[in-house]
Amino acid sequence: MNRSTAVVPFCHSSDQPSALQQQFSEWECGSAVPQGPDRGWMCCPKGWRRFQGSCYFLSTDTMNCAESAENCTGMGSQLVVITSQAEQVFLIEQGTQRPSRDLFYIGLFEDDMGQWQWVDKTPYNETAAFWREGEPSPGHTENCTIMHLPAWTHNNWNDVLPTTKHHRICEAAAIFV
Repeated sequence: MNRSTAVVPFCHSSDQPSALQQQFSEWECGSAVPQGPDRGWMCCPKGWRRFQGSCYFLSTDTMNCAESAENCTGMGSQLVVITSQAEQVFLIEQGTQRPSRDLFYIGLFEDDMGQWQWVDKTPYNETAAFWREGEPSPGHTENCTIMHLPAWTHNNWNDVLPTTKHHRICEAAAIFV
């Protein structure tokens, strides 16, 4: 842990704690604004990884696509929505850390033939998509998306059958205190 990180018990100071706050009692906090009078802390549940304003959970167990989405929701989060190359690179870097895992569900689904949609309804932007060569596959049976980690390229997404079991990456907004 570096100097600007602390592990703290989380006290619900507001009347309406978020679903994420209700699920976890121990939080890791880092400085949100390193200098100036408006210093604050950006916190994620202990064991989650922080990047920019989000917290990420990389599972160690496997589930099918629907179970993965439900598991993230049950923790007050969602399957990850990747909106930038910086976020994609961050997640690739997380895949190099132990324990070793390789395939992770992300929150991108095919609603209709060729119509991809993020779980939170963020518009799908093909210029910010990181498909492997030849992906996504034609047809509608492979309508869930996984990320291959660790990756030797930024383009590491693959569409798969929703019944296959893989790890998952959950994402939630960091808590500012």
